Parts: sequence; structure tokens; C-alpha cells
Amino acid sequence: ETRWLLRGVTARRRRNQGRIRKLDQMRASRAAMLSGRPQDMKLETEEGSLKSRIVIDAKDVSKSFQKDDGDELVLVEDFTTRILRHDRIGIIGPNGAGKTTLLRILTGEAEPDSGRVKVAPALRVAYFDQRREQLDLRETPWRVLAPQGGDSIMVQGRQRHVVAHLKDFMFDSDQAKAPVGSLSGGERNRLLLAKILAEASDLLVLDEPTNDLDMDTLDLLQEMLADYAGTLILVSHDRDFLDRTVSSTIALEGKGVVREYPGGYKDYLAQRKTTPKKALGGEPSGDDLPRAKLSDPLPLPPKAGPRNQTKLSYKDQRELDRLPGTIANLENEIAKIETSLADPGLYQRDGAKFDRLTARHGEAQNELADAEERWLVLEARREDLTKASA
Repeated sequence: ETRWLLRGVTARRRRNQGRIRKLDQMRASRAAMLSGRPQDMKLETEEGSLKSRIVIDAKDVSKSFQKDDGDELVLVEDFTTRILRHDRIGIIGPNGAGKTTLLRILTGEAEPDSGRVKVAPALRVAYFDQRREQLDLRETPWRVLAPQGGDSIMVQGRQRHVVAHLKDFMFDSDQAKAPVGSLSGGERNRLLLAKILAEASDLLVLDEPTNDLDMDTLDLLQEMLADYAGTLILVSHDRDFLDRTVSSTIALEGKGVVREYPGGYKDYLAQRKTTPKKALGGEPSGDDLPRAKLSDPLPLPPKAGPRNQTKLSYKDQRELDRLPGTIANLENEIAKIETSLADPGLYQRDGAKFDRLTARHGEAQNELADAEERWLVLEARREDLTKASA
């Protein structure tokens, strides 16, 4: 526990930095492809022919249904997209807009009324069902992961013990042989994720995976998806999760209008404001916009700054330069406090000091978390300004 406290936060910060950079690169690549710029042709020389990298190729896809009153409900009209290997695609839209229908069309489970969809041959698809119908409530998590018996399974090509894999998804060892029916909704979600992410797959389809998940499980899922080697298609109302995960967003905007935007949810909002109303099928109404959870805060508009700003302000740069030292000092202070608290006789010798150190330990951890978060924000802003000036 002490080693984790000393090193875990620093390691997590470094991993987060790497994921931010990786996601930025994927979004830039996706934007280049959608805009038809020549940069996308680099794909052919980097990893073989473009054809071998295509997972899904959809052209002029349309789908509609006949309503009970006789009117036609158009869900998708003339939608075209090309999804490549390693892409992270988010699908958003209000309830009933046709997200699941579009998902089934793209994966080849449903036929469009017109247009064509080509799916890569021998594509291995792992599917997360938001209703968790894949789980047998009478089985145990152990049997869910290893239905053929035994105590080990293959996880993305590596052999692992069943209990070790379950522990990665925050299960206790005694839960491994408890009935699935005794698990909470969030635990069943985690179990299904453990099962799906253990399967060898080329395409991972997640339909509302964040329902019933707590913050720790969301962070875990984000880490697992960042390390996933295949292609991801994610349907979600969780704005923050989309911003942290996807490289491109497909939005169902009503009246059959389906458009793809590079980036996450905030990028979608920013680009939608600059899209001509005619291209969106007229003036958008509130029902045309994707709805997030009521608990999700609305994204704040970016602060206005000088148009020619190419670097951080003097104040922000000084703060960024000082933060690594502040973080190191807090980490050292926390380590010293933990060394003192590890003394089993401290409480008996000096109860007041024990209480004082315990209180300071919590304060220092909060200060460290705030400093790390501030560093990430400033560093991301600095990188954005550097890219913009380039």
C-alpha cells in the first residue's frame, strides 16, 4: 500500500499524459482523413495497404421506419463513413434517435434500406450489451470467464489466472464463486467487461457501458480501452467519458441527418456551431442534440484569448515551471508522514501528533491531486498552443 501511494499517483500521471498525446494524434489523423487531405495517404506506407486497414466501409446508408400513424420516421439518410483499424468512434444522439440501429447496420447485423456496408472479412466482434443479457445469473464469475473449466484463461493473447483477471476488475477472490445473481448492477457490468475484454477481438462494440459504473470503474475501463489494440465503437451519453476515449464522434442530429466530427463531445459542440444550418437539416431544436446524464455539467466555453497567442502567458508559464517542484515536495511530505504513521507505538506515545499527521496526510493528498490536475491542464494548453503556432 505504501509503495502504491508513493509511486502509483506519479505513474498514473505519466500514463495519463501519454494517453492524452496518443488521443490527440488519433484525432488529428481522423480529422485529416475526414477532410480528405493528403496526409491520410501516409497510412498506406506506414502499415500496409489502406484496404487492409479498413474495418467498416459504409456508403450512402439510409434507414427509415413506418410509424403507427403512417408517417415515415427517417433515422439515417445518405450517411457515409470509413472506419479504420485502431479508430475510436463514439456514437451520440437523443434516446430513440436510432443509435443502436446505426450500430447494428455498421456491424452488419442489420441491412440498410439503401446504400452499402462492407465489413472486413473474418472480423472478430466483441459486443457489450447494456442489458447484460449475456450473463447467466445462476453461474459464477469463475464459470462466466472459464465456461470450459480450469483455473486460467487467455486474455488478449496472454494466459492469466481467473481470479487475477477478476481482481483487475476490482472483484474479491471470494466473489469468484458467488452466483452472478448476487452481484450488484455495477458488479455485473464489471464482470461483463472482464469477459468481453478477455476475448480475442478486432472490433469492440460498447453500447452504453458506463451505466451503473462508479468513478473508479470508469477510470479502470478507460485504462483498459486505452490499451485495447483493436477498433472501438462506443455508444454513450457520458460526455466526459467520450472526451477521454474517442477519436471521432458520429452524431445523429434528427430528421435523418448523421454527421461525423473529429474529436470528442466538446469538439463536436464546437464544430457544430460553425456548421451551416442547411447542412444540419435546418435550425436544430433541443431534441436534435444528444442528451447527457442530468448529473453531467455542461461544458464551459473556452476563455477568449489573443488571436495570435502562440504560448502560455507569463503567469501560467511560471506556474507550470513551479508545479513539478511543488508536486515533488508534496510527494516527499506524504512519504515522511506515512513513515511516521507506520510506527505502531506513535498513537500511544502521542495521540495528538498522530491525529495531526493523519489530518495533514489527507490535506497533502488533496493538494497533490489538485497540483497534478493543474499541471495536466496547463501542459495540455501549452501543447495545443504549440501545435496551433506550428
